[in-house]
Amino acid sequence: MASERIRVATAGDVHCREALRDHMRDAFAALRGEADVVLLAGDLTTHGEPEQAEVLAAARAELADVPVLAVLGNHDWHVDRAGELRGVLERADITLLDRGHAIVQIGGVEVGVAGTKGHVGGFAGSHLPDFGEPSLRAVYAEAGAEVVALDQGLKAIAHCPLRIVLLHYAPTAGTLAGEPEGIFTMLGTDRLAAPIAEHEPDLVLHGHAHAGTFAGAIGSVPVHNVSVPVLGRDFHVFDLEVPEPTWVPIH
Repeated sequence: MASERIRVATAGDVHCREALRDHMRDAFAALRGEADVVLLAGDLTTHGEPEQAEVLAAARAELADVPVLAVLGNHDWHVDRAGELRGVLERADITLLDRGHAIVQIGGVEVGVAGTKGHVGGFAGSHLPDFGEPSLRAVYAEAGAEVVALDQGLKAIAHCPLRIVLLHYAPTAGTLAGEPEGIFTMLGTDRLAAPIAEHEPDLVLHGHAHAGTFAGAIGSVPVHNVSVPVLGRDFHVFDLEVPEPTWVPIH
């Protein structure tokens, strides 16, 4: 019997704005018949204006029968109107994951997605510490809240045969190669790697690092930087085999 497969179309840093309205519509239309689910890895808009989100909402209508899930990125927070942005996206039937998770049914298969923006904080040799001025400690605490949320989201989808993590910021330096090392601290944090290493999802996706590298890993877990400048195209489609179900202990 043939293995079940799920086609996951993904992109980050689409930076929607009015000038891209036709381009985004065509990009979504091109996915018809080619994708079972679409995952957007943040920076959905250029500056976080709700009007820019309307461009994405209009494009999403070209693929009305396919689930679309997204996380926000730093650009989406720039003008501090994330609540309005959420409203635009949700009215367009785009599921926004903000320290949360969702389970979508695709051909009888439960696909679990744990999603959150992530945050800055650095990697080996460049970590921001939980020390010093309150403003710096607040940055550390914000990243910590993202890590906790990711852990909780992965626990909530543990029973799903296919499990995906959707982030904006990078959880590993492996997908940052090509970026200046001096800005690694602002591109993500390996604190996000701990729940990924523990729960071992099938795939991790992020954006943000425009000059980074497509493929990396956290242990045996594949991690991909799907920023549009890295992809060099509108979407990358992963053709994933659904793993055989395993028993998950109930705690």
